[in-house]
Amino acid sequence: MKVEKTKKSNGVRVADWMSKRVLAVETFESIGIARRLMAKHRVNQLPVLENEKLVGIVTDRDIRDGYPSSTMINRGKEIDRFANSVTVEEVMSHDVMVVRPDTSLAAAVGLLRRHRIGSLPVMQSGKLVGIITRSNILDFVLSGAGIKLPKRKAMKPRAAKKK
Repeated sequence: MKVEKTKKSNGVRVADWMSKRVLAVETFESIGIARRLMAKHRVNQLPVLENEKLVGIVTDRDIRDGYPSSTMINRGKEIDRFANSVTVEEVMSHDVMVVRPDTSLAAAVGLLRRHRIGSLPVMQSGKLVGIITRSNILDFVLSGAGIKLPKRKAMKPRAAKKK
């Protein structure tokens, strides 16, 4: 786990926009369970815990890569059995970058972009207290909070060309 060293923010912080209700899985749970949990709650990543300690993160891509190839497409029951036999620990990313609640939102965005990842677990005093995702960042942008968008020239509607 890498705790990114960032300056404390006087402005918009991760804590202001993170999801506080965090879905997580344990290392021993199957990728089938993780996939169903992601689908049900429409999330793309789940922190992975072991005895309440963050030990990794599993993404929809990790799970997709852990499934058998599409050549088994007509073997649904076999695929389900397979998915129930593979644990999250076998496919998760172990090297997780995390942030603190007082990390600036700008710093978190920089980490997401630089490392090409979709989320950052938020840790405080060794406990998982939230998660900041690309969706949270988009919510911030859409809220207009602190964002000044450049003015765009109004486009004149074009008349359809006659044939």
